[in-house]
Amino acid sequence: MTSKHWTREQVLVALNLYCQLPFGKLHQHNPLIIATAALLGRTPSALAMKLTNLASLDPHITSSGRVGLPGASALDRQVWGQFQAQPEAIAYESQTLVDALAQDHAALAPLSSQSEADAVLPSYYAANTSATVQVRVKQAFFRKAVLSSYEHRCCMTGLADARLLVASHIVPWSKDEQQRLNPANGLCLSALHDKAFDRGLLTVTPDYQIKVSPQLKATPASPLAHDYLLALDGRNITLPHKFAPLQAFLEFHSKAVFLG
Repeated sequence: MTSKHWTREQVLVALNLYCQLPFGKLHQHNPLIIATAALLGRTPSALAMKLTNLASLDPHITSSGRVGLPGASALDRQVWGQFQAQPEAIAYESQTLVDALAQDHAALAPLSSQSEADAVLPSYYAANTSATVQVRVKQAFFRKAVLSSYEHRCCMTGLADARLLVASHIVPWSKDEQQRLNPANGLCLSALHDKAFDRGLLTVTPDYQIKVSPQLKATPASPLAHDYLLALDGRNITLPHKFAPLQAFLEFHSKAVFLG
């Protein structure tokens, strides 16, 4: 008989599902929750309850007036706190646990880091070494968490084709190792807007307003550039359902990356 007490590893798996699944799909009838619960020796309702307990710890959920269940345990709070303090380490640990479950259970394949094609991940790795395999797992987690938070839509344009979407880092990958896998350090952008954001031609201010670089404004604009880039100036992004971008990260990008 399964103990009624959750283990740390089980809570980490639940955290991973919380990051990967859209907020509206954190319920006991979700096939991925049903399959994962069976492997954990839990009921789907128990796992769904654990996910809503974690939601009650997410400040973006509570600040928006939504509430999870108020029964988060001391272990839930401990794991959540570790994730906030060490997102790189905790995200990687949670994804390796889920990958291990998915390796022999096809029903969990969508949750595996291997479900993300190389073509949609940044090219921070080039060879199949242990270090680069780790980077791939980490990048897959970040993409899944960010796209899930934004309901698989570009936050600037509303584009909803996952093949054209990028989990864009606000503070660049090379600038802060500890925040590389923090979903609050990500924006879901189209490939075009990701490139412009990465190059400092676009930014998002701490109050979530899009700004277009004067350098881009000074360039003779084609109708496409006007419609897809220049016309965004002054608009607000669509905020995610989880893991809102931290204002400190947006301020860093506006000051250190944006070509103002």
